[in-house]
Amino acid sequence: MKSTFSEKLFYTVNYLLLFLVAMTCLLPLVHLASLSLSDSHAVLSGRVTLWPVGWTLESYQMLWEGTRIVEAFGNSLIITVVGVILSMVCTILTAYPLSRRYFFGRRWFLLAAVFTMLFAGGTIPTYLVIKELGLVNNYGALWLPALVNTYNMLVLRTFFENIPEELEDAARMDGCGEWRMLIGMMLPLSLPALATLTLFYGVGFWNSFLSVLIYINETDKYNLTVLVQQMIRKQSLLQELVSVQPEDAASLTPEGIKAAGVMVLIIPMMIVYPFLQKYFVKGVMLGSIKG
Repeated sequence: MKSTFSEKLFYTVNYLLLFLVAMTCLLPLVHLASLSLSDSHAVLSGRVTLWPVGWTLESYQMLWEGTRIVEAFGNSLIITVVGVILSMVCTILTAYPLSRRYFFGRRWFLLAAVFTMLFAGGTIPTYLVIKELGLVNNYGALWLPALVNTYNMLVLRTFFENIPEELEDAARMDGCGEWRMLIGMMLPLSLPALATLTLFYGVGFWNSFLSVLIYINETDKYNLTVLVQQMIRKQSLLQELVSVQPEDAASLTPEGIKAAGVMVLIIPMMIVYPFLQKYFVKGVMLGSIKG
């Protein structure tokens, strides 16, 4: 069917607005990448915009040798991988029984879960609970409160409910129990939802900041987010790095090193996202179409 003039105008304006929004997100990242790859003289003179001037990897080299970036990266990796596994397992084990109509007390458990979305315990009571459990200065303080995100659990529960009941009946006729049905049928059919929630949990754990500052006391356990934030706030960053490699002082700027740190923080999520994009697009549309 041929589009009318008003439809063409709508699509044109819509695409233009989406393009502008995309550029507002992309251009700052491109500028940071250019700063991290540019010569110090170009950075100081303000000649770096969207393309590196005087290509160099010295900022990344100094970041690698003069900071705890490798240790912090490893901490972030541990927090994210273990946290995502624990959260996904607990979310699946919570969402599946709540999606079964024959589960006794399902309505009350759902009300209790939704209640936590409306009323939270607060930072101080949560800290006291974590302290009494002996999890202060332990990554368990980051994993335990995030085992089940109520919103993510409800999304997965909705996905389980939308799976045709005929498949469940056929599986039961073949002798499937609850565990075999969950692992062998429900999870393979729920890949879009699982990929979406994995991405949500992964981004949340990778960007953990306030919880790390509250519960983790030892600096050698800090993750990459906290380390980069401290680098950005420090005015004496270059002096501290020069004390490690004084001969490189003339070729470095704090802005370049800070930009390199931000890029190291961002790049892992940018690498993971394309592999989950196919499922992510399906998952974010979950519940929008019924039938």
